[in-house]
Amino acid sequence: MNEYLPAFLSTDGLLIGTIVPFLFVLTIVVFVHEMGHYLVGRWCGIGVKAFSIGFGPELLGFNDRRGTRWKLCAIPLGGYVKFVGDMSVTSRPDSAEDDSLSASERKIAFHTQPVWKRAATVVAGPLFNFLLTIAVFTVLFSAYGRYVMEPTVAEVRAASPAANAGILPGDRFVSVDGKPVETFSDVQRLVSGRGGDAIAFVMMRDGKEIALTATPEMMEQKDALGNSVKVAVIGVVNNEELGQPRLISYSPGGAFVQAVAETGHIIQRTGQFLKRFVVGREDKCQLGGPVKIADMAGKAAQLGFMWLVQLVALLSVGIGFLNLLPIPPLDGGHLAFYAVEAVIRRPVSERAMEAVYRVGMILVLAFMGFVFWNDLFGC
Repeated sequence: MNEYLPAFLSTDGLLIGTIVPFLFVLTIVVFVHEMGHYLVGRWCGIGVKAFSIGFGPELLGFNDRRGTRWKLCAIPLGGYVKFVGDMSVTSRPDSAEDDSLSASERKIAFHTQPVWKRAATVVAGPLFNFLLTIAVFTVLFSAYGRYVMEPTVAEVRAASPAANAGILPGDRFVSVDGKPVETFSDVQRLVSGRGGDAIAFVMMRDGKEIALTATPEMMEQKDALGNSVKVAVIGVVNNEELGQPRLISYSPGGAFVQAVAETGHIIQRTGQFLKRFVVGREDKCQLGGPVKIADMAGKAAQLGFMWLVQLVALLSVGIGFLNLLPIPPLDGGHLAFYAVEAVIRRPVSERAMEAVYRVGMILVLAFMGFVFWNDLFGC
């Protein structure tokens, strides 16, 4: 047994090298998400019974002066905020539990609040995830700036989509799919998630604009963490001579604007990926669960703390996006019911809610099972 301890406890070992970075990343993302629910709920006058990081048996905790139980639980794969009167996954108590609430508790109970307060409290979780990503990117852009290259073609791979479309070395990208581009990374961003789609390119050649169409092909590459990923490419390469790499420095305000734009790009690409995945146009192995996240956290930690912080930002925006999907029991499922309630001017019936939540829970569990299978056996 003793011979295994150094490998387990070393910086490259399972505990320090993988589990600790994974818990660091996941705990921050979950804490910020649940803190969004908590803070906006409190601002709306809703009572909070418990704030938990993790599920299952409580490891440690304390009660604050408002009576909220703050606790850390044994299964660190999520968290929750339990509001007063929030007694089921539908956030509605049954009649017996509702009758057990005192008059003062009913006044601050979640289910007795106006629909706008409930909606604001629910949407705050994903919103805080997005704000965390923006905050991280703002700090990184302020501290380190951003390296960019001109969107100029230095080389065209033979028989590539770009070559077939007539793109030549020396051409400069003006727009991709109707969207103006300023840097080579803009081109990569607009192409990378569009494998198999015919995309319109406008190129500048000898002072004239030329319209071309190319269909990106999927290619397996290594990302910055060494993971194999499939991205769409058209087969063009940039270099230092034509790309003229330069560092853009930002003021705090400029860094914030760029951070908002970068977060928006990630949200757009995430939605694009899921839409294509549903119709079978994306590689299932690009989806992973806790095992894959733990592996990425370990690799990021080896590269340095800033890489780990960037992983926090990327995971946070992903968690925020997924929670907004209109599927019960995700936050988006609650918001969908509140939207219906706002239109029909009365709550959706408990029977209908329970039926939809059962279906939603099956979908969520099936998705979780799918990504776990991918993690362990599928890819």
